[in-house]
Amino acid sequence: MGLDGGLMARIKFKGLQEYEVKLSKLAANSREIAGQAIYIAADIVADAVKEAIEALPVDENYGTHDKKSHGIKQIQKDGLIDSWGISQMRDDQGFYNVKLGFDGYNGLKTQGHPSGQPNQMIARAVESGTTFSDKIPFVRPAVNASKARAEKAMVETLDEEINKIMD
Repeated sequence: MGLDGGLMARIKFKGLQEYEVKLSKLAANSREIAGQAIYIAADIVADAVKEAIEALPVDENYGTHDKKSHGIKQIQKDGLIDSWGISQMRDDQGFYNVKLGFDGYNGLKTQGHPSGQPNQMIARAVESGTTFSDKIPFVRPAVNASKARAEKAMVETLDEEINKIMD
């Protein structure tokens, strides 16, 4: 009996060495297992955002200041699609993560951007709007819509990989 008069739990281990081996194997493979789960979740979110980019309206008057536009030029949209991606997994003091985002420049060369416009700038302008274009949120809604699916896939992957080692 415990000090409070209640029954104490007993735990009996059979094959403790086998259990230790499995735990060691699990620890040794934790980065790989976490990576699989993280990339599966990131792919789900990335695909949702890419679909949202593909659904953006095209307005070839974007940026001309003639009238407020509701959409972007096709060349800007193509730049967003081509530059959207997932970074390599990083280990930040035991916290594994990847980043999703836009990289590089689109093919629209301007006086201010002779190498092409930064894709991050165009994404931010579309997401938040500007003085000459309507706000068309596409990243945040796609992330929010895919979050539950990504989390579920991550849990399923972790469970499956851990069970492979522990069973």
